[in-house]
Amino acid sequence: MPKKKSVFQCSACGYENPRWLGKCPECGAWNAMEEVIAQETEIAPKAFKQRGGTGVGAVPMKEIATGSQVYTSSGITELDRVLGGGIVEGALMLVGGDPGIGKSTLLLQVADHLAKTGKNVLYVSGEESARQIKLRAQRLGAQESTMIVLTENAMDQVEEKMNAIQPDFCIIDSIQTMYRPEMGSAPGSVSQVRESAALLMRYAKTNGCAIFLVGHVTKEGSLAGPRVLEHMVDVVLYFEGDHQHEYRLLRAVKNRFGSVNELGIFEMTGEGMRPVMNASETLLSQRAKGASGSCVFCGLEGSRPVLVDIQALVTQSFGAVPRRTANGMDSSRVMLLLAVMEKRARLKMYNRDAYINVAGGLSLSEPAADLALCMAIASSYTDRAVPGEWAVMGEVGLAGEVRAIAQLERRVAECQRLGFTHILCPRDSARRMKPVPGITLHGVDTVAQAMAVMDLLPNG
Repeated sequence: MPKKKSVFQCSACGYENPRWLGKCPECGAWNAMEEVIAQETEIAPKAFKQRGGTGVGAVPMKEIATGSQVYTSSGITELDRVLGGGIVEGALMLVGGDPGIGKSTLLLQVADHLAKTGKNVLYVSGEESARQIKLRAQRLGAQESTMIVLTENAMDQVEEKMNAIQPDFCIIDSIQTMYRPEMGSAPGSVSQVRESAALLMRYAKTNGCAIFLVGHVTKEGSLAGPRVLEHMVDVVLYFEGDHQHEYRLLRAVKNRFGSVNELGIFEMTGEGMRPVMNASETLLSQRAKGASGSCVFCGLEGSRPVLVDIQALVTQSFGAVPRRTANGMDSSRVMLLLAVMEKRARLKMYNRDAYINVAGGLSLSEPAADLALCMAIASSYTDRAVPGEWAVMGEVGLAGEVRAIAQLERRVAECQRLGFTHILCPRDSARRMKPVPGITLHGVDTVAQAMAVMDLLPNG
C-alpha cells in the first residue's frame, strides 16, 4: 500500500505547498499553513461530485413574477431594523463577532420568539452540547421553548435532519465547525467552510427556509475562512464593541433586502441582549455638563440619526514627540485635522498631546464629524466649554473650509427631538434648508469662523 502523501494548505486562502512555510506566498498570512492528507491518486478514489443544478430554464425578465416580499419579525426591534424590516423567507444570513460578544445569545432569543409564534425552528450546534444550550435557555427564560435542538457537525447528517423536520427557520452555530465527510480536509478549512455554506444556501433557496450562520472572526476582526463566504450569503452582520463597553453594536455590512451600514444597539444583561430603543438619549445620558473638550455630533448610521459625544483632551507635551491617540475615529483623519487646526486656526499643537474619544464605544467614519472634532479640540485647548444646547456637524477640508454634508434635515430633526436649539453647520447646507421652529442654524464657511461663533478662538 503506498504511503499517504500530505501537503500544507493555507487556512486563509487555500494555497497549497508541499513544504511548510511561515508566511503564505499567496495572501501573506502568517502561521496559516496546516498539514492535510492529499487525495491518493494511485487507488483512484471516486471524485467528490457536486450536485446538479436546479434544472430551471431561462425566463424573460418581463415574465418573472415578483410578488410581495414577506418579512417575519425576529421579536427584537433592533435586529429587525438592521435586517431591513425583518427576516426574509429563504434568506441566508451570516452573523460574525468576537468570542463572547453575544452572537449565540441573540440568536437563541430569536429562535425562542419564532418558536412561540408557531414557527418550526431548528437550532444546530457544532460547538456546545444540548445541556449547555439548555442552561443558556434557562438564563434567557426559554427553557420551555418548542424549538428543536440538534448537536451535530457532519453536514450530511444535518441535511438529513433538515429534510425530515422541514424547518421554517434554522440556526447553524457555527459554520466553521461544520464539515462534509466526503472531503478529506479538517473542519474549518477553506474547502469545508465553502462547501458547507453552499449546501445550506441550496437548501435555503430551494425550501424557503431562512438560515442564520454564526461565523468566527480572526484576531484582525475579519470573518475566518474563505472570503467567498461573505459573497454567498444574502446578509452579513457584524457585532462591534468589546467586553469593557456597556453596549454591543450590530452593523449590517451587506444586505440584499435593506440598507447597508444600518446599526442596532444592544445592552448585554443577565437575561440576554436587550435592545436600546432611544440610542441618542442613551449615549448622551452620562455626558459631562459644562466640561471643556466635549462636543455633540449627529451622525447617520444607515438610515438612523444618532447623537454622540465627541471628546478631546489637549494637554502640554513633555516628550520630544507629542502623543496622538484616537479611540472611535480613524487616527489618520485625526492627524490631518490636527494639522488643519494648527495651520488654519493658529492653534499651537506642535507641543501639545491630543487624546480623542467617541463616548459609548461607537466608531465614526463619516467626514461630517470633522467640524465637531475640531470644536472639541478648540474647546479643550482654550479650556472653554461648548454650550450644552449646541450640536455641531460638517466636513473640513485641508484649506480649513467647511463643506456641505448630506441629509441635514434628518440630523436637525433628531437634535430638535432631544432639546438642542443651536446647530453649527456648513453655510451651504444651512442655505438650502427650510427654517425649523425652535432651531437656530449657524452657517460657517471656515473652521476659524466656527471657532469665532462659539467663542473658542485662543487669546492673542
